[in-house]
Amino acid sequence: MRTTKGSARNKAKKRLFRKTKGYVGGRGNLLRSAKETLLRAGVYSFRDRRVKKREFRRLWIIRINAAVRERGMRYSVFINGLHKAEIELDRRTLSELAIHDAAAFDAVVEEVKQALAA
Repeated sequence: MRTTKGSARNKAKKRLFRKTKGYVGGRGNLLRSAKETLLRAGVYSFRDRRVKKREFRRLWIIRINAAVRERGMRYSVFINGLHKAEIELDRRTLSELAIHDAAAFDAVVEEVKQALAA
């Protein structure tokens, strides 16, 4: 007896169209367009998960630079001082401190200044 792929194919198509629901025009309704669009969407997702990390790091650096300049320092000097003072706070934490807890950030800056002076 000849077997067909009927139910498996329908299930696969249904799964595909569930993923492309809401896409504009034929991209959500036509099989070939939906497959191509989904493939491209996956490529963008993969790429942008990495881009997101870069962009957030840039944002944190900009925030830290602004906060440090208000206290009379440059970003590069501040980071160098952090290493000398052996303070192991990452840029995300420093950025959050600068925004939400100015007193704690001031304390970190003072530690850095002392480490640079010594």
